[in-house]
Amino acid sequence: MTKKINLPITDEDIKNLKAGDSVLLTGKIITGRDAAHKRLLELLEQGKSLPVDLRGEVIYYVGPAPAKPGYAVGPAGPTSSYRMDKYTPALLDLGLRGMIGKGARSQEVIDSIVKNKAVYFAAIGGAAALIAKSIKQEELLCYEDLGTEAVRRYTVKDFPCVVAIDCEGNNVYNRND
Repeated sequence: MTKKINLPITDEDIKNLKAGDSVLLTGKIITGRDAAHKRLLELLEQGKSLPVDLRGEVIYYVGPAPAKPGYAVGPAGPTSSYRMDKYTPALLDLGLRGMIGKGARSQEVIDSIVKNKAVYFAAIGGAAALIAKSIKQEELLCYEDLGTEAVRRYTVKDFPCVVAIDCEGNNVYNRND
């Protein structure tokens, strides 16, 4: 059974999600890849405030292609999440609630997911055109000079993903069943 979640994601939503659950997300998410993550961490290390409030947010690791007529974005497949692993614990500590990407995460990230009661969703690699259909609107938030790696806010409807790591640390990448 597919679970439908209206964003922003709540503590109760996260608590009820289990590794392997199919999910459709509807609401607003932010985007960002490694270049944006690097800049955010550099600001934190300098004691400066971030240009975007991460509290309660779900971030999608994506760098979409240009939009075709009638679409908010072009093909928008997930980026390999391990590239954000060195930045993720600090962002989770700031209140980031979830991430969407593809592939396994480091033990440090898994421990931080558990500590912060967050969730990691996997989007299906190779389904970029299908995923783009669920993105209804795009808004630039910061780092426009990064092009497709800029931080944006997407309005999504029935964005398809799977719970890859739940708030208890259960992990679809390490299951033996």
